[in-house]
Amino acid sequence: MKKNKTKQSKIRDNTKTVIITITVLIFLIITGFYLFNWYINIDIAKNNPIGDYTTSQTSQIVSQIKQEDKTITQVIEEVSNCVVGISKLKENGTSIFLKDGIKQLGLGTGVIVSEDGYILTNEHVSGEKYSKCYITLKNGNDYQANVLWSDSDLDLAIVKINVRGLPYVSLGDSDKIKPGQHVYAIGNPLGFEFQRTVTSGIISAVNRTIKLEENEKVSYMEDLIQTDATINPGNSGGPLIDASGNVIGINGVKITSAEGIGFAIPINVAKPIIEKYQQQGEFEEASLGIYAYDKEVIPYLDNTIKIENGIYVIDVISNGPAAISGIKSKDIITKIDEKPLNKMTELRRYIYTKKPGEEVTLQVIRRGVTMPIKIVLGKK
Repeated sequence: MKKNKTKQSKIRDNTKTVIITITVLIFLIITGFYLFNWYINIDIAKNNPIGDYTTSQTSQIVSQIKQEDKTITQVIEEVSNCVVGISKLKENGTSIFLKDGIKQLGLGTGVIVSEDGYILTNEHVSGEKYSKCYITLKNGNDYQANVLWSDSDLDLAIVKINVRGLPYVSLGDSDKIKPGQHVYAIGNPLGFEFQRTVTSGIISAVNRTIKLEENEKVSYMEDLIQTDATINPGNSGGPLIDASGNVIGINGVKITSAEGIGFAIPINVAKPIIEKYQQQGEFEEASLGIYAYDKEVIPYLDNTIKIENGIYVIDVISNGPAAISGIKSKDIITKIDEKPLNKMTELRRYIYTKKPGEEVTLQVIRRGVTMPIKIVLGKK
């Protein structure tokens, strides 16, 4: 009897288990069906923002490009207002439009660097210090200008017109520029009939040294900015600007034997001079009395000379400050007042901050021996 009861109890338990299992399965099936049905009826177009996001993102990119183009256009227009035409002779009738006008009149470009009429250009455009040239502003007004300062080695000059309230450029930092950076050259490439022509390109290289042979004289220009922005003869003296409109160089040299290669003088070398004219209204140029080159130039002169760093002295001006202090040719200058030197532009920039009569200390290597030499700067 007990066996039958136990057997019936087991059957009831098994039956309950089966019923519960079937109930759970039915519940899961029904729940799954409703969930699936709810999922497939979701309005993806309204709830999923992917399509709108893609369209919005594309619109933003197009808008950004348009904004960038607009900014560059505005930048170039603002800088162009500061670009001037320069000639060594005064315009006479239509002579400025002659085919050989550049050669006859010395046509070129300059850029205004202060509101009171200081203009930076090339020396071969303006002429030498104390000479005169003629400036044409964007509004067509002509002015006689005085050449206040010039340097034939750098091919730079600063001229002055007696006008105030002029638009002027912002000077950049040529030490920070990099190859591949976009730049724009502005100038008068074929005379004033094509004034303020804009060409664009990139910085191809920095710290370039080139050899110049002119009138049976060989010279070298160092630390130049190389660009593929088109630079023609009339562009000389015009600004090379970055995408923000800052002047990073002055267009000066174009290799005529090759296409797409132009050079500009880095703006930092002229900044100390410009600042002194702006702040003091004058600039007394100090001088060491040496002729020296970067180590990159030395292989052109003598490939047996090996220099790890410093500046190589080629010649010393007799009775000049350096000669009086004992500097000799073949000396290597590695420091000035504890500032390391590897480029002539670094030396020039430092000397431009000094006045005649001030003392500097050079660290010099002579036949492998390092020595300090003090020099009282002279007046150039």
